[in-house]
Amino acid sequence: MIRLYVRADLAPGTTLTPTPEQARYLTGVMRLFLGSELLLFNGRDGEWRATIAEVLKRGIVLRAEEQVRPQAFGPDLELIVALVKKSRVETIVEKAAELGVRRVRPTLTRRTNVEKVRLDRLDAITEEAAEQTGRLDVPSVDDPARLDAILDGWDPARRLMFCDETGGAPAFAALTAAGPGPWAILIGPEGGFAPEERERLLALPFTTAVSLGPRILRADTAAIAAMTLWQAALGDWDR
Repeated sequence: MIRLYVRADLAPGTTLTPTPEQARYLTGVMRLFLGSELLLFNGRDGEWRATIAEVLKRGIVLRAEEQVRPQAFGPDLELIVALVKKSRVETIVEKAAELGVRRVRPTLTRRTNVEKVRLDRLDAITEEAAEQTGRLDVPSVDDPARLDAILDGWDPARRLMFCDETGGAPAFAALTAAGPGPWAILIGPEGGFAPEERERLLALPFTTAVSLGPRILRADTAAIAAMTLWQAALGDWDR
């Protein structure tokens, strides 16, 4: 059944109007009609069975009928990723949503050569990925921030998986030894971390430095590999 992310509150009998783009997708692409059923979620109220209650000249009206799944969230995992080329950033954000990340934090490092990102485009990508994967929430995407600023404001209760291209412990073993809890994964820029960044990261008490294997990976490949390893070691894949 088609799933649609909406921002409105959901309760029995609630009616809402999807965006024009969503309405065109439902009626023009998926060929739904008056009385057709679909699933709605908003990241707060669980998942709801809904119907198309009205078909208007320029849109449709949806009505929430009943909750079919209560609200639930995946593991508390963030992804901090240095900005790279647009297409690769979009791939990283899409896969982060598919792999259960709650929050994506684009960062600017010493060697980052891209500084701007279209947050509206990335938000749309996370929403589509959440609809496709069946998750009940949509990960947030922050404005880009300097890595130093992110580390200055760090909550020490959250462990940091530092993917260090110069070495580190085998990832799965290191994660398993560190144990569960709030985590973040840090992926660097195409040129790697500067020596002073690496030195600071390794000195932090909440950092777990890991290796992603013997090959140098592109940023998007490294992000996918790291999220996969984390999910296998500490995530919700065994549920």
